Amino acid sequence: MPKPCKNTGEKNLISANLIKFRKERNYSQRLLAYQLQLNGYDMDKNVITRIETNKRYVTDIELRALCQVLDVTYEELMDG
Repeated sequence: MPKPCKNTGEKNLISANLIKFRKERNYSQRLLAYQLQLNGYDMDKNVITRIETNKRYVTDIELRALCQVLDVTYEELMDG
């Protein structure tokens, strides 16, 4: 069964906010992936790229990891 996506074809709601928070912290995609890996999450640069370009769905575990590493709340990541 296909997963739902927005009318625009986007596969997640956080891409713009992820880019914003990542850049505010002066993290490259590679550095963010490294920080996630240091915290025990198996996410590489390609995962970050696909999330930011709306080509990949985000799991609840990944949302939690991103919030933890970027030091933002779930609401901030979802709604900006």
